[in-house]
Formats: sequence, structure tokens, C-alpha cells
Amino acid sequence: MLSSLFSRYPTFLVFLAVFIGMVATLVLMPPFIRFLQGRNIGQQVRDDGPQTHLVKKGTPTMGGVVMIVAVIITMLLVGVPNVETYALLGAILLTAFLGLFDDASKVMHERSLGLTPRAKLVGQFSIAILFSLLAVNVMGVAPTVEIPFVATIDLGVLTTRLPVLGGVSIPWLYLAYVSILLVGMCNAVNLTDGLDGLASGTVMIVMLVMAAIAYRTDLLEPAILAAALSGVCIGFLWHNSFPADIFMGDTGSLALGMGLGCLAVTTKTEFVAIIIGGLFVAEALSVMLQVAWFKRTRRRIFLMAPLHHHFEKKGWSETKVVIRFWIISGACAAVGFTLYFAASVLAGAR
Repeated sequence: MLSSLFSRYPTFLVFLAVFIGMVATLVLMPPFIRFLQGRNIGQQVRDDGPQTHLVKKGTPTMGGVVMIVAVIITMLLVGVPNVETYALLGAILLTAFLGLFDDASKVMHERSLGLTPRAKLVGQFSIAILFSLLAVNVMGVAPTVEIPFVATIDLGVLTTRLPVLGGVSIPWLYLAYVSILLVGMCNAVNLTDGLDGLASGTVMIVMLVMAAIAYRTDLLEPAILAAALSGVCIGFLWHNSFPADIFMGDTGSLALGMGLGCLAVTTKTEFVAIIIGGLFVAEALSVMLQVAWFKRTRRRIFLMAPLHHHFEKKGWSETKVVIRFWIISGACAAVGFTLYFAASVLAGAR
């Protein structure tokens, strides 16, 4: 709609996506919060978590529903209807439905755990594999991984071509790498969503950088989507800042993580995105290290995992942890974008 009206001004469209996403979230969130409060639909809290979090029990959750609706509204108004838009939105929506089912299970059974880890992984890997195949066969994404200033690794050397639907290529190594990347990002953002404003603030920063990368790569559709995701995070942060009026739940965090991974594939930043989302990677690694070390030694590396809880246990206030983690996320995003930009400029000068 607006994309055709302002087609000569792509930069404006990207900023417009941020604005519309933010406004749509700000407008839709209050009635959704009242709806949840009227039906006593609230967050369940881990009994073994920080004691200061017990007051959060009963806070409305599933705010990710409004975030996804706001993204859809933004894309309908600003987005360009093509294969990239549909593929990216499809992956995000499917993951949001998976998270919504998980959130609903928690609420109905009044416990902090929803779907089993195996069920979540099966769903996430199914979505990741489907998107990866679409990226290679429909969107024309090359099965390579570019490491700035080091090498471009061809992961399409082991490819099977099936004589169906006009020919479907399955680059096994690239498929495995991308699937792990997407599922990893999905769960990393989910693990980061443990403090008021932490996930929404850090994803906002990362998505702005992804929008800049997509725009630099002349991929307007992914740039608009990344901008829309950043905008809804800004709008959600108004209601999610400490003390939070609502949580995004797995509906939001899993979808945002999948969106980040899919944008990385689309913009060919499958490696750089790990640096840009360095905070999410650190959060996920802290859990993996904690579990592995505890199983082996019955001792803990961190006072509590994920990493943000470790600093809470050390006496940092929740607000201090969140703001400092925003700063770290911004630094990681800046380093990743700098590497990407410098590499692309030097490649173009050759």
C-alpha cells in the first residue's frame, strides 16, 4: 500500500516501518493487558529463581501476540508483497504459534514450564529446515557462509537434487548449519527474556542493525521487516520496562529469535549475526556451560544461569543488569556491523 506510494523513497519506508510498528504496539497493548487481567491470565515464576522475581507472578503474559499482530499490520501497510516477505513472515508466524501453544500450556496448567524441550526443538527445527530450503531454492540464497576478512566457506559441496517441483536442491552442510543457527538464535533470545525490558531492548538494537545491513545489501523487504520488528520492540518496551505490565512470553521471544536468524540467512550474514547477537549467544552459552559442568562436577560455574541471573545474585539491581546488557548488546551489534561494512566496502573496491 504505502510501499507503492513512497517507492521512490526506500529510506523513508524503513523508518516508517519502525514508526508504524511502534505505534501499533502502543495502541493495541493496553486493551490486551486489560483483557488478560480480566481473565487472570498471568506469568508463572520459577520457584528456584531470584526471590525478587516472586512478585512478578500473575503479571500478564503472551504480549508477543500483540507484537506479531503489529508486525503484520506494519508489513501490510509498508511491506513489499514478494517471496522474501512471505518466507520471513511465515517463519516468524509459525514460530509465534509454537510459542503461543507453549505459553497457553503454562497458563492452563499453572506452571513455569510449557512444552517439553523435545517438542519445542522438533517444531523449531521443522520451521528452520523449511525456511532454509525456501531460501536456497526459491529466494536464491547461496549455500555459503561468509566470514569477513577470512574466507567464504562453500557449504553446498554436498548437495542432493530431487526431481520434484521442478527440482529441489538440498545442500546438506548448509542446511545443517543454518538450522542450528536459527534454532540457536530462537532459544538464545528466549533465554535472554528473563528480566523486564531485557529481551525487547536488546532485540530492538539488533534489529536496527539488521535493517541497516539489509538496506545496504539492497534488500528492501527484509530491511522493512527488521525495522518493523525493532519498532514493535520499542512499543512493547513502554509496557515491559521495570516493573513490567506484561511479558512477551515464548510467543514473542521465540518468534523474534527466529526472525533474527532468518534475516541473517537472507542478508548472507550467517556468521556476522552471531557477533551482532553476541549477548544472546553469551546467555545461551552460560546455560550450556552451567548444565554441562554441573552434570560433571556437581558444582556450578555461575551463581545462576542464564547469565543475567548471575549478576542479580551478585547484588546488581534488575535495572542495572538490563541497562548494562543493553550497552553490551549495542557494542556487539556495532562490532558486527563494522566488520560487515568494512568487508563489503573492501570487496567492492577490488
